[in-house]
Amino acid sequence: MSIRLNLDRLLVERRLTLTELADRVGISLVNLSILKNNKARAIRFTTLDALCRALQCQPADLLEHVDEPTPPAAAAEGGDDPA
Repeated sequence: MSIRLNLDRLLVERRLTLTELADRVGISLVNLSILKNNKARAIRFTTLDALCRALQCQPADLLEHVDEPTPPAAAAEGGDDPA
């Protein structure tokens, strides 16, 4: 996945545990753990808003775009063929 959630870093900076954040935000510990471990496939804007409010941050503080190398097979299938 090329979008990473930097929840770990913000928790350390804010000196919060995942359990404390779950209580503040009203999201289950399991769902926050999925977000924290970057296993989530999507995030609702309401969840993002709640996290930003609880952590006193902007969405860009939580979300980061990470370039991932294109697998060779995928590049060969739809790549630019000069011929």
